[in-house]
Amino acid sequence: MFGTRVSAFLKLSKRDLKYDLPASVVVFLVALPLCLGIAMASGAPLFAGLLTGIIGGIVVASFSGSQLSVSGPAAGLTVIVLGAIEQLGAYETFLLAVVIAGLMQLVLGIIKAGMIGNYFPSSVIIGMLAAIGITIILKQLPHAVGYDSAFFGEESFTQSDNENTFSALQNAFNAINYGAFIICAVSLAILILWPKLKKVKLIPAPLVVVVLGVALSQAFLGSDLALGSDHLVTIPVVQSFGEFVGLFTFPDFTQILNKDVWIVAFTIAIIASLETLLSIEAVDKIDPFKRNSPTNRELLAQGIGNTTSGLLGGIPMTSVIVRSSANVNSGGRTRQSAILHGIWLLLAVITIPKIINLIPLSCLAAILLHTGYKLAKGEIFKQMWHKGFDQFIPFIVTIIAVVFTDLLTGVGVGLLVAMFYILRNNLSNAFEYDVEDNEDGAKITFTLAEEVTFLNKAAIQKALYSLPRRINEIIIDGSHSRYIDKDVIEVIKDFEQHAVSKGKTVELVGIINKKNVPNIKRFTQSILKNDSLNRKPVKQSSSETIAK
Repeated sequence: MFGTRVSAFLKLSKRDLKYDLPASVVVFLVALPLCLGIAMASGAPLFAGLLTGIIGGIVVASFSGSQLSVSGPAAGLTVIVLGAIEQLGAYETFLLAVVIAGLMQLVLGIIKAGMIGNYFPSSVIIGMLAAIGITIILKQLPHAVGYDSAFFGEESFTQSDNENTFSALQNAFNAINYGAFIICAVSLAILILWPKLKKVKLIPAPLVVVVLGVALSQAFLGSDLALGSDHLVTIPVVQSFGEFVGLFTFPDFTQILNKDVWIVAFTIAIIASLETLLSIEAVDKIDPFKRNSPTNRELLAQGIGNTTSGLLGGIPMTSVIVRSSANVNSGGRTRQSAILHGIWLLLAVITIPKIINLIPLSCLAAILLHTGYKLAKGEIFKQMWHKGFDQFIPFIVTIIAVVFTDLLTGVGVGLLVAMFYILRNNLSNAFEYDVEDNEDGAKITFTLAEEVTFLNKAAIQKALYSLPRRINEIIIDGSHSRYIDKDVIEVIKDFEQHAVSKGKTVELVGIINKKNVPNIKRFTQSILKNDSLNRKPVKQSSSETIAK
């Protein structure tokens, strides 16, 4: 009975398990080094990164409404976490800030701040995905050839090892470990060819890659191709349950009145929430079933996850694009895959840490290189080009900005460019006009757009006052407009007086008595009222409702 209730709450599906199970293995293999690398770069214990990944999988995915999003420690927060730990002086004090940040995210979810995610333009989101793909490729190439100076999962252009993306590439090819290179090359070949073999394609190609990578690294021992310990995954090895329990750290609640704790908490809550909303929008774009994730529920899930993480000794988490993309590309269908990946992380730490520590980073780099290619393949650039410059330019600018800065900065730059095109299109689409010549002169009819805001004021004013002298009859039709800004109505009224004084005829249709109440709100209220009375579909059109 209890199991049935849990299954109903999580909406688990036996039908989709055959897709989610292999996908969860791939996400686990990708998440494992990322959790460790991000924890190391953040100045936190390695176990804290794994714990955050476990909580992100089991806890957050259980409460989330997104079917394909995967949560865990985020590379975009490493600088903030590292600085916060140093500023607050103790890791236990920092954990208190993580707990408070989680509670703040719960509040953001309750007040429905997730609606912000609906205002990211598609061109910017698609550009962000392509940029992430390019970044993954550029960042994983050094790991592919055995140059592991930066942490596994680094995303920013300026790296934590005082190099940048391009200098790291140059140095990597000057310090190739041929054993790592061979393992990566063989792994890529398997990832590309394995799905084409019908008899064995049910076995996840990334799992084959890892098994073969471990076998090759063992075969290379004692030769010039041998891998060093820095070329392998490294997770804490626990010998007993007591040692496992000892890995947990708990927050210092005596610092609750420390203002610096609250400042750090607020910073983490805002940035983690923005990254999550961006990731959710991006994952919905690449979801083959085109499902729409509830963003407010996602903020609640992230709040629960971060609160739990802070209470147990983990670092902040967000919904993360790299792991989510790996989930989609591996055929995941529901949040079962994210939950299972968290379970695999937990079991790996408890049961087989020594075996996990044999996995070469270069074969995991191959998995990410394959994922990066799928995010940034050429067809995406062709599609955006055919959509026109107002879509292509923000797309390209977002890619360049993300690759040369970081995720949030790059998306911010892309948003500014997209807003420029949105405003320009808005200004140029304020109205349509039709001119009819007659014996006495000409008549012009201005038909205003559906939404006329103060941004259209200048364009409408310029068009009206620059009419040719032969125009002696002017009709301004606002009957099709759902909203006309009061400033625009004032401009139209002033022009009417001006034109009449010049002996022209002006007719205003549906403008003077325009009530300008937000029509979506009125329409929604009408639907709710009708639904509560008779539970029957509303048969009125939106224009009929507005007329009432």
